[in-house]
Amino acid sequence: MDVAIAGSHGLIGSALVTDLLARGDTVRRLVRRGAAPSDDAGHAPDDRTGAPGIRDVLWDPRTGELDPATLEGVDAVVNLAGAGIGDHRWTAAYKQTLLGSRTTTTSLLARTVARLDDPPVLVNSSAVGAYGSRKDEVLTEASTRGDDFLAGLVKAWENATTPASDAGARVVWLRSGLVLAPSGGALGKLLPLLRLGLGGPLGSGRQWWSWITLTDEIAAIRHVIDTEVDGPVNAVAPEPTTNRELTRALAHALHRPAVLAVPRFALRIAVGQFADDLVASQRVVPGVLSRTGFTWTHAGPQDAARWVVAANEVSAPR
Repeated sequence: MDVAIAGSHGLIGSALVTDLLARGDTVRRLVRRGAAPSDDAGHAPDDRTGAPGIRDVLWDPRTGELDPATLEGVDAVVNLAGAGIGDHRWTAAYKQTLLGSRTTTTSLLARTVARLDDPPVLVNSSAVGAYGSRKDEVLTEASTRGDDFLAGLVKAWENATTPASDAGARVVWLRSGLVLAPSGGALGKLLPLLRLGLGGPLGSGRQWWSWITLTDEIAAIRHVIDTEVDGPVNAVAPEPTTNRELTRALAHALHRPAVLAVPRFALRIAVGQFADDLVASQRVVPGVLSRTGFTWTHAGPQDAARWVVAANEVSAPR
């Protein structure tokens, strides 16, 4: 299979590239002009193969630069591009960055896919933030959208895929939960604190966190590429858990206590409006994945916590 990936150097993208190459697929990495160095032979990024099975393709979402010919013959386009939700405080300017970095890239990819003779499947990264904060309500792909900032962001993000679906392409909105990984991602700042015995529940700890390990996130992307599904797909584990329960599972795997709760006002001081997302309650279940035979490697929080901690210890510098 030939897969094009936007956002291939991020946490999920780099893991996806490695996974696809391991199963014998070829990968076309979309790289911005000036972001990818030429190889030792001096070839331009879009002419080189780099590692075996990899080809780099130039694009620039800001100027609308993406030659449709560079995507001819691909079986799937996976869009993981977008500024990090928790990278900066949500100032008015950064909210525009979050929106623009998603809608501009998605719109260009969707328009380009629409121009291809045989449109490939477009797997567009999305988020369970689509549903807003809903307390204990069980949320499926059929649930209504929320009305907060993140829900509005996700709506605009997903709507930007319209040109592709209008052209007959199969489009998947992969609504991911918190992606748990040994480093980076949702646990990038929490895990070191827990290791020191200084972590604990965020806010009340009673809010539902719908999560997925990086291993299962990559498997879910492969699954929706290979399976005839379209529209929203919740990429979450089958066992949503509360923030308190997940924190305790991680602390237990680290053989540390998790009793120092972080009050909401302290989160607000530390990260600004992003604190609202950390204490949002989203009890999301993976209806489509379950119905189509997806198998999780880490289905429960204890399994996930053990994997995260073990992999973190293996990768930690000595």
